Amino acid sequence: MILLRLAERLSMLLNRLGALIAIVLIIYMLGHILLEILMRSLGKSTFIMDEYIGYAVAAMTFLGLPYVLEKGGLIRVSLILDRIPKKYHWPLELFSSLITASCFIWISIFWFRNVQRSYSRGVISETLAETPIWIPEGAVLLGMWLISLSLVVRALKILCLRSHYLSESNKP
Repeated sequence: MILLRLAERLSMLLNRLGALIAIVLIIYMLGHILLEILMRSLGKSTFIMDEYIGYAVAAMTFLGLPYVLEKGGLIRVSLILDRIPKKYHWPLELFSSLITASCFIWISIFWFRNVQRSYSRGVISETLAETPIWIPEGAVLLGMWLISLSLVVRALKILCLRSHYLSESNKP
């Protein structure tokens, strides 16, 4: 139980860090868009807005997702859970957490290979900025790892607290 609490605290800390980075990226995007509007009104441009806003949206999405999951902000379709007794909720919650974690882990394995390949080959964007592609890909990979960790910790927590589910279902 102590290890679970430690893992949960670590996951929560990392999720908050990811959310903070996502917030900073939102502020960056606002600033870049406003700068681009100003510059275009003067007949100039940064020439990199589309590229960098795209990178920021991808990174923000994946880095913010674990925090949203932790806070219960993701859309849940509870069609099945609403129709079964509460004591049977935990197996479905566990199943969905494990399946989702497995999917993210599986995808992140391939994404990691892609980041490695981009780094080792020195792949850069085909734009004026010539951004090393492994940087935005790495941010997405970090988000995948964070959501995977969050889901694994959630599954472990469900397993350890399943007696709570059972006792809750016996209350009048």
